[in-house]
Amino acid sequence: MAVALSCQGLWKIYEMGDEKVQAVRGIDLEITKGEMVAIMGPSGCGKTTLLNILSGIDEPSAGQVMVAGKPLFGISDDERTDLRGKEMGFIFQKFHLLDVMNAVENVEIPLLLMGTEPSDARTSASSALEKVGLADRLTHRPAELSGGQQQRVSIARAIVHNPSVILCDEPTGNLDSETSQQVMELLVDLNRSGSTLVIVTHDNEIASQCSRIVRINDGRILVEEE
Repeated sequence: MAVALSCQGLWKIYEMGDEKVQAVRGIDLEITKGEMVAIMGPSGCGKTTLLNILSGIDEPSAGQVMVAGKPLFGISDDERTDLRGKEMGFIFQKFHLLDVMNAVENVEIPLLLMGTEPSDARTSASSALEKVGLADRLTHRPAELSGGQQQRVSIARAIVHNPSVILCDEPTGNLDSETSQQVMELLVDLNRSGSTLVIVTHDNEIASQCSRIVRINDGRILVEEE
């Protein structure tokens, strides 16, 4: 099957005064289209740094990331922004919704940034919210939504442009156990519909629902479990 996301020889080294901290050390990883992969490890092991590099938020000290067969680094900032906007969706622990906008306005942001006609963006955003069970909350602002509903809005925003891969950083970290399971069921449904997901999580229950678990420690992959 086609590769949705891969990296080769990834290193990330931070200079802390005279000390050099190796946060990511020589990681190779390949994620096939349609997989749902969990990245796990103890605090400070490098998993969030790895996700930040895979998503183009941070640059590696060495190595390359390929998204839908295209390099994420060694290109201009505008090219990287365009590639991320078209091929990637992002779901965060903190929902990062704009308080002054309602649900459908938040969801249509990625499409408007890509130059989509406003009327088409509104139609697609409404459809994405319907997929996550919020068809009756289109005009509600974040303050009028529960935590679980806000995360559903952020999921709709992540999928509205049909990205090649969705990257999730502790997507249930701010939710209670019941709401976490509901959100996870939604992510599983997205995966069954063909979406590729990479999920950083500390939750074994969430990881158990993924097709593969990548365990990291000290910036290296320890083991991959299927």
